[in-house]
Amino acid sequence: MKSLPFAVAVLFAAPLFSQTGAAPQSGPTQSASPAASADQAPDISQPLIRTTTTNVVTPVLVTDQQGNIIDGLQPGQFHLWDNGKEQNIHVDVSFEPISLVVAIQASSNVEALLPQVKHLGTLLPPIIGAQSEIAVVAFDHRIRTMQDFTSDADKIKLAINKINAGSTTSRMIDAVESSVYMLKKRPENNRKIIMLVSETRDMGSDAHLREVLIDANLANVQIYTVDLTQVMVRLTEPAPQGRPVPMAPEAQNNPMGIPNTPTSLALNYGMQNRAQFVPLLKEVYTDVKNVFVAEPAVKFARLTGGEQFPFYRQKGLEQAVQKISTEIHSQYMISYKPTNLGEPGFHTIEVAVEGTRYNCRVRPGYWSGGGRL
Repeated sequence: MKSLPFAVAVLFAAPLFSQTGAAPQSGPTQSASPAASADQAPDISQPLIRTTTTNVVTPVLVTDQQGNIIDGLQPGQFHLWDNGKEQNIHVDVSFEPISLVVAIQASSNVEALLPQVKHLGTLLPPIIGAQSEIAVVAFDHRIRTMQDFTSDADKIKLAINKINAGSTTSRMIDAVESSVYMLKKRPENNRKIIMLVSETRDMGSDAHLREVLIDANLANVQIYTVDLTQVMVRLTEPAPQGRPVPMAPEAQNNPMGIPNTPTSLALNYGMQNRAQFVPLLKEVYTDVKNVFVAEPAVKFARLTGGEQFPFYRQKGLEQAVQKISTEIHSQYMISYKPTNLGEPGFHTIEVAVEGTRYNCRVRPGYWSGGGRL
């Protein structure tokens, strides 16, 4: 995949690509699917540097109604809307080398799972490709770089095998921050990805979710999570049924000034699709009420264009790694220069494939300079 020079994008993950442009049309049709070590870590006490977005880049995964991945689409078939305004886009369908950080929780409460997790040393190298590179980070109360970036499969396997359980602390957000910092120094044209193998919760981090999310997007990093929490649940246990909210709708604090009605609560707190998640991610970025910060791994995946996968047993780990690899190799990369940068704040992104009912999974949106961060 050939990349073009670009200015740093505010809150976007993935390198820039250019190929064939698609001409603007009218708005979306019904077929559109809306939508390192601790010492090396940057000083998070320093103020964030704001930059102006010149190019926006987003990976897009296209599936049919049954969830099957669609390959072979042509660049001219794609259309993208930024805040409802169609943009002139460039689409690239080729593949670039990957810089991948595998960040593994190594706290005492997951000690029994580490023997299974260590199979990643064998699973990962052949899947991401010979031209790619992997670094290994382990975290409990420490952030340890077990192996810097290498394409040597033996070194990767040895580094993961050396991980042993430590304290009860799990500094997951700090580990992601350090992983992003490592990826910033990799070749500009490489796709930058973190595979976070951990529970969904954080225990003891100094960094804040909001700042690390911003940093990850500025560094063009996608985050995929392999959830260890599910291992603690018996496989035969039925899924818990949602309980009704005991508080009357009019008494609840709904995000971003949305009216309090049973319907609006269901829409804005439901996770069924990307569009319904937008009000929640706005609150994460604006830091209004710190909603759902109890599970930052979910936010890392959803807000950087990655995905979350459960890990029930050894076979589940293999399936999760295979699915992540398949997604990475099947994404279409869309880049564009927004024509509406004068609109500060949160910009939603919607992508559709012309003449089809395909679903396009794309990041929910981004924050443009000038808006409240």
